[in-house]
Amino acid sequence: MYPTDQSAETRDEEIEKLRAGIDEVDAEIVRLLDRRARLARKIGEFKRRSGLEAYVPSRERAVLDRVLRLSGGDFPRRGLETVFREIISSSISLEEQMKVAYLGPETTFTHEAALRAFGASVELEPEATVSDVFARVERGEAQHGVVPLENSMEGAVTHTLDELMSSPLKICGEVYLPIMQNLLSREDSLEGVRVVCSHPMALAQAAPWLRRNLPAARLQEVESTGEAARMAASRPGFAAVGSALAAESYGLKVLARGIQDSRANATRFIVLGRKWAGRTGRDKTSVVFSVKDRPGVLRDALSAFAEEGINLTRIESRPSRKRAWTYVFFADFQGHPEEEQVQRALEALEEHCPYVVLIGAYPEARDPEAL
Repeated sequence: MYPTDQSAETRDEEIEKLRAGIDEVDAEIVRLLDRRARLARKIGEFKRRSGLEAYVPSRERAVLDRVLRLSGGDFPRRGLETVFREIISSSISLEEQMKVAYLGPETTFTHEAALRAFGASVELEPEATVSDVFARVERGEAQHGVVPLENSMEGAVTHTLDELMSSPLKICGEVYLPIMQNLLSREDSLEGVRVVCSHPMALAQAAPWLRRNLPAARLQEVESTGEAARMAASRPGFAAVGSALAAESYGLKVLARGIQDSRANATRFIVLGRKWAGRTGRDKTSVVFSVKDRPGVLRDALSAFAEEGINLTRIESRPSRKRAWTYVFFADFQGHPEEEQVQRALEALEEHCPYVVLIGAYPEARDPEAL
């Protein structure tokens, strides 16, 4: 520290020198971003002439992995990924006017997942239902879609599984989003809250906290956390259970953070497209299959993965909708269809199953806590 009797002038001079250094760095960053933008435009021209997609998840993963490897550690890794996510998003917007449909409305957790997957520079369009998201992408009105697939506490989103069974679309990406519920309101304190509204699942997740801290408040179920935030912004005495994004969008105060009953609550979202992603070396593949009606057939089918040393990360059953009491199975496993051991496993699976369809291959989502 500088001595108190003569530090002010010296301190101010040093700060100004450091700020001048930051200004030089900022100018260089802008010059380099302009150069990157020019290169992105040229790539976009080649892609358009060749009929290639602007969004390439495998390339995006390679860029982010390389950036993190280059980091000297002074800039926070999570911040570095956030910055480059937006740089990539802006570059994609220079290559193509991309539209991404997502399960809305705005400020929901699916909206937040779409922002994490694509950044803020693409056009994000909310849809009322999971089916609407699939339909928009199938008709070519949006290049990609984002929908929830499963929650760590509540399990699978059955509407999404049912659509995946019948849709030609493929999973080309995934996003894991920790779900932090917050109490949002115009009011200055808990004393002014008389009604708490939100989606039924959000209210259930926050129920223990609400019973302890707002026992007299009336709970009101609405269609989404986004709608709850809109109501809280327009009605005195109302509060919403929802995301920090909703608070920012509607100008609400966050009266309490992290009021969900489990810190392990997270939702897995998937990115939909017309084809799956290329191989990165750290991938997942999703497959749907049915089995023949005989004892031990499911065990035999799953042994196809064990024999190749492939790790199954998830398996889920759903009614087939073709015949009563028959089922199909959704499975995710580590690996990519271009790998030989995966090809052998899938060939072995087909020996036991009359129906096998690959519904996606994509880079495995990075654990946000590991950054």
